[in-house]
Amino acid sequence: MVLRSFAKLNLYLEVLGIRKDGFHSIKTLFERISLFDEIIITSRRDKKIKIICNHPDISLDQDNLVYKSAVLLQDCARLKQGVNIKIIKRIPVAAGLGGGSSNAASVLLGLNRFWKLNLRHDKLIALAKKIGSDVSFFLYNVPFALATGRGEKIKPLKVLRRVRLWHILVVPKIKVSSARIYKSWDEWVKKGDLTHSKYNVKILTLGLRKRGLPLIGQALFNSLEPITQRLYPEVRLIKDRLKRLGLKSILMSGSGPAIFGITSRKEALRLAKELKKEKGFWQIFVVKTV
Repeated sequence: MVLRSFAKLNLYLEVLGIRKDGFHSIKTLFERISLFDEIIITSRRDKKIKIICNHPDISLDQDNLVYKSAVLLQDCARLKQGVNIKIIKRIPVAAGLGGGSSNAASVLLGLNRFWKLNLRHDKLIALAKKIGSDVSFFLYNVPFALATGRGEKIKPLKVLRRVRLWHILVVPKIKVSSARIYKSWDEWVKKGDLTHSKYNVKILTLGLRKRGLPLIGQALFNSLEPITQRLYPEVRLIKDRLKRLGLKSILMSGSGPAIFGITSRKEALRLAKELKKEKGFWQIFVVKTV
């Protein structure tokens, strides 16, 4: 079985506070994009779950969310069947694009079919919540969704089902620790040194519905962006470079360091060609909503 595991962008990410369980309450607007990893599932004669990956930084044991997904399904169905799961990584790792969460969700969906378990969607959602905060989003076949709680409560945005955006996506070859960014957010909360949005996610949704690029650009927001920029100055360099190239709708995804700009397909291709000439240590992608 061959699966496509898509990345995500956060068009809006507001951190609301710390929960009693230690996680952070957030409100975010997810967009599923065309950048994807490929996952290949093959059967085994034993019960072992074996992970294979072309990326040296990906764990191949119980620390891998894909491994956790397979084991959870195995235990849930009391199976004695094992699988080989090969992950071909194209989504940059630790970049705020949700690659690991997407891989986990793809394996939940894929193994449910591969093993003929016929688990209902709500059961898969319950399993996803045990694996990670972003995993639930990728179980919904929707381009946009609003997420609350710690990111696991998903509301598909049906009003945006026909909206399609094009992006230039720039990722520096650095890894950002989400735990470090959220810890720094906690520290800055105590100092009162935080940025607040003039708009809200409803305004952004309205802008997306009406294809109003100026309004979209104004309403894009990420609570974590100022923090990541201070800790990783290259994030600011990328954003400044995209501004000088004429883009106005620019934002960091997740806890970073990926930066995206909203533009037309033609302009995104032109900008990608230009950036690839001058910045060999940045990963450049042209992606769209899927």
